[in-house]
Amino acid sequence: MMDLLLTLGGLIVLVIGAEVMVRGAVDLALRARISPLVIGLTVVSMGTSAPELLVSLLAAMKGSSAIAIGNVVGSNIANISFILGLSILIFPIEVDRDARRIHWPVMMAVSLLFWWLFQDDWVMRWEGLLFVALLAVYVGWMVWSSRRSALSRAVEPARMAWWKATALLLAGVAALTQGADWFVDGGVGLARSAGVSEQLIGVTVIAFGTSLPELVTSMVAAFRKQPDISLGNLIGSNIFNLLGIIGLSAVVQPIQSDHAAFALDIVAMLAVALVLYPLMRFGSRMGRWQGAILAAAYLAYIFFVIARG
Repeated sequence: MMDLLLTLGGLIVLVIGAEVMVRGAVDLALRARISPLVIGLTVVSMGTSAPELLVSLLAAMKGSSAIAIGNVVGSNIANISFILGLSILIFPIEVDRDARRIHWPVMMAVSLLFWWLFQDDWVMRWEGLLFVALLAVYVGWMVWSSRRSALSRAVEPARMAWWKATALLLAGVAALTQGADWFVDGGVGLARSAGVSEQLIGVTVIAFGTSLPELVTSMVAAFRKQPDISLGNLIGSNIFNLLGIIGLSAVVQPIQSDHAAFALDIVAMLAVALVLYPLMRFGSRMGRWQGAILAAAYLAYIFFVIARG
């Protein structure tokens, strides 16, 4: 009973946290003359990736490298297939040109770089430093570029004081992190009570649970008709998961794990990222049929993972 209450309580906190964070992020974006897409790619995506960061850093420090790798790869698959799919099933979105022309290529390049560097079963400390440096350059360039383009366009005025918007953003991030923690703890407890194996818990409950902030935030953004934050949050989260989380984890403790054990999962991550591009290019918006394809792809992946054991 306690596990069920913990799971439901975590879900409620996640929903509230996502709503609060989206409100604060949108207002700060307007105040800083930064586009909603960029705020989704930076502040929101890093905030919603907090559970993955905490899980992977703790796993790296404890020598559980497989958890760090599996957490990031599984979350990236969920972000682009299941979470984006559900978001555009609710509210089809117009695809920002920069999402296709700049941010998707960055996500794809980073995914391929991770696959290539992990071929030798290691992500060394210098490779982690490289990832973190690339993330800093990417975020810095995005903010500079967005502010520069804002000078030539009309920007909607901010709706609240900067301190209130900042407080909402920070409170939302904190609520998302705590809500995800409660949800995962409750879900693990329920799974164990049902006799599900520890391995299956890791690749389903934990991986999905750490992606819940992205899911709830993206769906709230879709309901609030802020689709740029929804799409930017997910692409940005995937980039941050690889460059930031794998990078920081490798800096703390070089990651060593069997590449072959993750080969099919990494291929699935690359395949989902690759499929996203033609879906974004098909017309000026991503509609419900694209969402159905992405969500179905995730369900097929989960079925494969369960069948694999």
